[in-house]
Amino acid sequence: MIVNSRGIALILAVLIAVITTSCVSLTPNAQGSTLLVTALVSCLASYLVVFITLEFFFFKEVNRITHMLDELEQGEYETVSAQQRFFNPLKSINKDISTYANIKQREIDELKRLEAFRREFIADISHELKTPIFAAQGFVHTLLDGAVKDKSVRMKFLKKAAKSLDGLDRLVQDLLTISQMEKGEIKMNFEDFDLKMLIDEVFEQMEGKSEKRATTLRYAPNLPETVYVHADYQRIYQVMTNLVSNAIKYTPDNSEVEVDIEVQKEAAVIFVKDNGPGIPPEHLRRVFERFYRVEKSRSKDKGGTGLGLAIVKHIIEAHGYSVSVTSAMNKGSVFSFKLPLGQAPVFHDMPLKAIPQNEPGSTAPDAEQPNAS
Repeated sequence: MIVNSRGIALILAVLIAVITTSCVSLTPNAQGSTLLVTALVSCLASYLVVFITLEFFFFKEVNRITHMLDELEQGEYETVSAQQRFFNPLKSINKDISTYANIKQREIDELKRLEAFRREFIADISHELKTPIFAAQGFVHTLLDGAVKDKSVRMKFLKKAAKSLDGLDRLVQDLLTISQMEKGEIKMNFEDFDLKMLIDEVFEQMEGKSEKRATTLRYAPNLPETVYVHADYQRIYQVMTNLVSNAIKYTPDNSEVEVDIEVQKEAAVIFVKDNGPGIPPEHLRRVFERFYRVEKSRSKDKGGTGLGLAIVKHIIEAHGYSVSVTSAMNKGSVFSFKLPLGQAPVFHDMPLKAIPQNEPGSTAPDAEQPNAS
């Protein structure tokens, strides 16, 4: 038996007409024609009212919800949307289903994005691990095939194999660092320190690398003499080393890398500027992703693990800020980030203790006594 609005309306209309007619028949002078008209009018009016109510405010909404549930069952979350009506007694149910569908659709989109990222990450890490492993493997097998007897070849190949394994070790260490940061296993040791002193140490460390490229490392003009920040010294040292090293790497020979510091009300903004080829606009959003390289063919010649900027991003985010980059093609790039300001140490002048005068007949404790003659 199919239950619909017409059937229910007809049954209710007949019942209402019977009850109404029965009540009218109890009145004095009730005639047959009067009872017939009463029955017809009450039946028709009841039928129309009940039918319209059930059809437009109940069954239609139930059918719409059933259709939405069918779409959910088939996984068509995008097509599910709540219908806005002037009066909807099932509005909350309709809205709940629509909200559920939107949440599920967002979850599906996020899972698809993570799946694409996972595939890309596995492909990238496989490639990154394969390169140093195959290089070291080739050198070792060449030595095993007889080249080990030649001392000059042996030392040359062993050094190259060691270099490849060192690169592999750096890659693994960087991966562990990022993994620990994402899990929150690395705690930041915040302290107040002079940021310029830290950058001086980075410049000193990068001196050999910059001299090979004839690149000048310098500060921007009108920089404050001291800038105290509240941060993790070792992690910010790692950030500046990565950014300055990248700037040297991609800056043409006989050029310069500039570091600028802008002191704001509650934070210091650090800028690392280079004169490199720049980053295309479509790549700017992804430069801080793991293993992402703007020019994959040339990046291998530049060295590095492809994780430096990803580590920079995690470290700065652990300090409550974010790192950003602006770039213009053939004009260079500017990497910038903020750090909270710290307090300079306060040195109090210590008063000199008064030196007591020697009393008559006494001798200063450190005075040399003449030998008795």
